[in-house]
Amino acid sequence: ESASYFWDNCCNPLSMGAIKKMVEEEVPGIYVLSLMIGKSVTEDTESGFFMDVNEQVAFACNKLAQDPKLKAGYNAMGFSQGAQFLRAVAQRCPNPPMKALISVGGQHQGVYGLPRCPGESSHICDWIRKKLNSGAYTDAIQKHLVQAQYWHDPLNDDLYKQHSLFLADINQERVVNETYKKNLMSLEKFVMVKFLQDSIVDPVVSEWFGFFKTGQAEQTETLQESALYKEDRLGLAEMDKAGKLVFLATDGDHLQFNREWFNAKLLPYIR
Repeated sequence: ESASYFWDNCCNPLSMGAIKKMVEEEVPGIYVLSLMIGKSVTEDTESGFFMDVNEQVAFACNKLAQDPKLKAGYNAMGFSQGAQFLRAVAQRCPNPPMKALISVGGQHQGVYGLPRCPGESSHICDWIRKKLNSGAYTDAIQKHLVQAQYWHDPLNDDLYKQHSLFLADINQERVVNETYKKNLMSLEKFVMVKFLQDSIVDPVVSEWFGFFKTGQAEQTETLQESALYKEDRLGLAEMDKAGKLVFLATDGDHLQFNREWFNAKLLPYIR
């Protein structure tokens, strides 16, 4: 029997709720846990903007560990920022074991820019953009603004490495934590989906673990061209050689996909 675990704003009827229902219809008998951070949908949505990511990851690890249906292992699917948060779960919390991690539009090397914000949150985004531009790496903003915690400024690489509370840690930028590496490498599959017309994530190659080349913000590099891969600080090169990394691309803007595509491309990894 397979178990799956999703992370985004949990109960938005257009997103997680609909996907949970769709998976349950397609895979009879599957157990799906959709995680809510906080006690209500509003609190969950606010957590997506304002709660320390490291606390959110610890909360998720705790919830997973307490669920008896997941103890033999589970497949995890994260949407947008939920994907890099779930990767932190894989690296920090090996029990219960995550088997496959499916990242749908996640930003594994972070973002540098918020070109456009989804839906009604746009006023929050304008405010966030101002804060990020003025001081993404100050303690106050790092601790209280989720997007700052995966803000990756290629023009201020040292600042990013020293002060990014979340992303620089899980990407082994300060020290190589061998446990993170070992835990990530124990995944059977790490699937990354990139949206070819994405107008929200900048740079889009972050969805495939690439980023801007250091020192400028125009030319990008792939994961395979990066120091992270060449030095193999996270075990990604070894995973790639073992066929554990899967790179999928789909036409469409951020998180825009249809049921047929989802069933054909992603469901095989969670059956």
